[in-house]
Amino acid sequence: MESALEEIEFLALSANRVEVLRLLSADRYTRSELAHETGASQATLGRILGDFADRAWIRRDGSQYTATATGELVAAGFTDLLEIVETEATLRGIVDYLPTETLTFDLRRLADATITTPTRTRPNAPLGRLLELLGDAEAVQTLSHAFNEQTLSVVQERTTDGQQTFRGVFSRPAVDALAEDPELRDRFETVLESADATVGVVDSVPLAVMVLDETVYLLLRDEQGILRASVDTDDPAVRSWAIETIDDYWADADALAAADVRSN
Repeated sequence: MESALEEIEFLALSANRVEVLRLLSADRYTRSELAHETGASQATLGRILGDFADRAWIRRDGSQYTATATGELVAAGFTDLLEIVETEATLRGIVDYLPTETLTFDLRRLADATITTPTRTRPNAPLGRLLELLGDAEAVQTLSHAFNEQTLSVVQERTTDGQQTFRGVFSRPAVDALAEDPELRDRFETVLESADATVGVVDSVPLAVMVLDETVYLLLRDEQGILRASVDTDDPAVRSWAIETIDDYWADADALAAADVRSN
């Protein structure tokens, strides 16, 4: 184990080593080409290539260098490690609020996600991010334990005007909360009466996820229901997960009509 850790340290201590091995695992390069790609000096490249040759990570073919099978293996493994560490750094501040038990995709898919957190000057920044996306979306699907006033207003306006299709699955407590407020109930009924909206209800929902055209949006709250962050991404694997999750709940949901809300 110590020897393996030493080899990892050997690579990690030099960005040039990492980059040279990455390049040679993908193609053949001369030293001049490597110098152009990395910006490293010929002396530095000489040391790197010599160290790699000693480890049998590369081989020389005329004036060109390329990675061996084991060199490619090391390069792939180190790239995976870098991606994991970079993703961890991205998610470190919100990991406690992620519904990880429901996230069946590789978390590395969130490495490039947009994370929005509340600030003192913008305590509702995550919700503001949602409203920004929602106001431009033509097709919206959601699964949620809540349907707040601002989101409801945007959906009502855009579905009524024929600018947006909407499919939502909500928890029964979320629907009951809307039904108890006369103004929100009226808005919700308008949505339910729209030809471009369909809504279902289930007993409980463990997360809040919305698909807005190609973007997936997750709203994160803590155990006390306090808004902590939002995450949005256009990663196709995350979108596939979101659509599948919404479809699964939709299959078990009871269809909701305006009359059902009025009778509450």
